[in-house]
Amino acid sequence: MTQLGPGRPRLEPRRRAGQTPRAEILDAAAELFTSHGYGNTSTRAVADAVGIRQASLYHHFAAKDDILDALLAETVTAPLELAGTLAERPEPAVLRLYALAWFDVSQLCASRWNLGALYLLPELRSERFARFRERRDELRGHYETLAAAVIAEVGTGAVAGAERLPFRLVESVINMRSDEGAAPEYAEQLIPDAILRLLCWTGPLAETRLAALELARQAAAARA
Repeated sequence: MTQLGPGRPRLEPRRRAGQTPRAEILDAAAELFTSHGYGNTSTRAVADAVGIRQASLYHHFAAKDDILDALLAETVTAPLELAGTLAERPEPAVLRLYALAWFDVSQLCASRWNLGALYLLPELRSERFARFRERRDELRGHYETLAAAVIAEVGTGAVAGAERLPFRLVESVINMRSDEGAAPEYAEQLIPDAILRLLCWTGPLAETRLAALELARQAAAARA
């Protein structure tokens, strides 16, 4: 048996994705929560899927809801950091909004498991996950601020309340993954393109897309 740490022998050789025991636990939990359901998955099942003792799991996470909280945080941390960086950039709002939407869709698609599906869990309405809800609301606020700025730049045509829709369009990729059984390759371009057209922006999409993706890369590099 290989060792997790002092006094924590692993039941079997490492077989999960992740460079650390904690990452392996998150990978196993993500698979089980999204395929069998959060309520139907025990910490023992997660430990078994990793190949460790249940006691070793508790060395990293005190309870099952701590695992869920960590998985949820993965879905908002990076886009929130990018949104904060983009808020300070001088580029037109249309580029910043496209860059944020593209990045957010990309990371929701790139995740090995469809973690966004966990947003629908009734457990998320409890006080335990208030911090996650606050952070998701903060991300939605960034989208709405940028979308409102795009509408102001366009000047006319957008329906009342249109600034609320880009965030929802981005999260539609979660249902796409659920329906299609895999991350749709077309979503990274389709959704940001559709957002701009929804806001009645009529500029050249190809040029805007290239500029926005470069902006996203620059902003990500600035955070590194």
